[in-house]
Amino acid sequence: MDKLTVEVIKNAAIYASEEMGIVLRNTAYSPNIKDRLDHTCAIYTPRGELVAQAEHIPVHIGSMAVGVRNALRYLEENSIYLEPGDIVMVNDPFIAGTHLNDIMLIKPVYYNDKLVALVANKAHHVDVGGMTPGSIGGGARELLQEGIVIPPIKVVERGVLQREIIELIKSNVRTPEYFEGDLKAQIASLNVGERRVIELAERYGHEKLLEAWGEILDYTERYTRARISGLKITGRWSAKDYIELDSQDAVIRVTLNIAGDYIRVDYSGTSPQVDEPVNAVYGVTVAATIYALKAVIDPDLPVNHGFFRAVEIYAPPGSLVNPHRGAPVSGGNTETSQRIVDVVFRALAGALPERVPAASCGSMTNVMIGGYSNGRRWAFYETVACGQGARPGLDGVDGVHTNMTNTLNTPIERLEAEYPILFVKYEFRPDSEGPGKYRGGLGVTRAFMLVEGKATLTIVAERCRHRPWGLMGGGEAAPASHYVVRRSGKVVELGCKNSIVLSAGDIVYINTPGGGGYGDPCLRDGTMVLRDIEEGKISLDRAIPIYCYGIKSRL
Repeated sequence: MDKLTVEVIKNAAIYASEEMGIVLRNTAYSPNIKDRLDHTCAIYTPRGELVAQAEHIPVHIGSMAVGVRNALRYLEENSIYLEPGDIVMVNDPFIAGTHLNDIMLIKPVYYNDKLVALVANKAHHVDVGGMTPGSIGGGARELLQEGIVIPPIKVVERGVLQREIIELIKSNVRTPEYFEGDLKAQIASLNVGERRVIELAERYGHEKLLEAWGEILDYTERYTRARISGLKITGRWSAKDYIELDSQDAVIRVTLNIAGDYIRVDYSGTSPQVDEPVNAVYGVTVAATIYALKAVIDPDLPVNHGFFRAVEIYAPPGSLVNPHRGAPVSGGNTETSQRIVDVVFRALAGALPERVPAASCGSMTNVMIGGYSNGRRWAFYETVACGQGARPGLDGVDGVHTNMTNTLNTPIERLEAEYPILFVKYEFRPDSEGPGKYRGGLGVTRAFMLVEGKATLTIVAERCRHRPWGLMGGGEAAPASHYVVRRSGKVVELGCKNSIVLSAGDIVYINTPGGGGYGDPCLRDGTMVLRDIEEGKISLDRAIPIYCYGIKSRL
């Protein structure tokens, strides 16, 4: 097929995915989707192979590549057929590939009675029931405690919205108006994606469109294999890191085998699954793995199903990174995914030290709170920014969402308008960086007060005990620290995973970790140290000893 035509179709499909995301954002109801952009859109071949994606949420993108094919398999096994105008909804993590909050929709695209593509999206709904507002963490010991589980089911059948299904789910969540509004935004997004694919079929014909999908995947496979072989390295590299549990730490262990134009990633030796909500389903493990590989091998590497032909990912069944059905998984999507990235980076640092950054904060720092206000039930969810790990030749970025999250800051003004909370502090966290020739990014302090009534707060985070690590002589960053100051003045330490009831006047302090440093701190340019001191990012008392008195002559 003509290469120019393939390139035009490829980029048109990518833009269609981006446009789907714009529609979803603009029509969503909840701040989590409208403001934080916690959603992802993509296009698939009729067989469920990822062919084009928007640059949205890394943990969604990789997991949807697994989830769409799982959903198609489920439909086939249960003799459920996709007809024109149908939309399938699913959030079962062991099918869709993340956690219950992420509701995935799939719509078939027909042209002249021929199935030419699937359009799909995934969006994080603020609450799907379960033990705690926000549906993540809260001491869940099994999946059913985390919320309502939806198998692949037609929420739209031949163009007709199935109201009884929507009403059933609305009766099981704390924010029914957000659920329905966000779900309809997802449907609108798919309708736009369908139109754009049909336009391509009308212009090029369905046979050429299907041929182009195949060419796009073949090209990505060739490109990936060429980039791997271009590394000119062969061998095995291993690393481990930890997830912090209530009673002990669980280990994530990885071995990378790079040979020729092929990579095998093996998580053998990882701890067994646990009865805490930090298990990562296989889709999450795939998403985090391919993100880390792409970031190091070639950030411009296109990721679709052609990529998977050159990379094999093995995660032992029943392990923390591939649990058996029924295990709690809500925090595995957010926290364990971050640790998978860290451990793959650490293994790659042995093979390609000049390409790998120090550890970023290693946590999405999930904050969920909900209660009653003016007779209305409310709940909100957000993740909080942190420090990025320093890179070869560059400092880490201060106060940014890193690695598996690509969401934005939720504006304080929006949250105060929507909920009975008042923010009292939002700033960079001084002295939280990992020192180095290139320092890690700063974490942030984000504090808010409940202004009326009572509410349940849940924190699901990481790096309270195991600090983000440095590389090439760089130092560790400050760990996380979260606490509540009661109206009485009493301080209640929360640790990294906790639920607590708040009363009016209580203030919640979230202190996220910084990023690890890269290189010997003694080699840091004194001018850069002075600038950090002047900007209040590093204190003088910290700078003089840690940066080896290199700035004394400038003071």
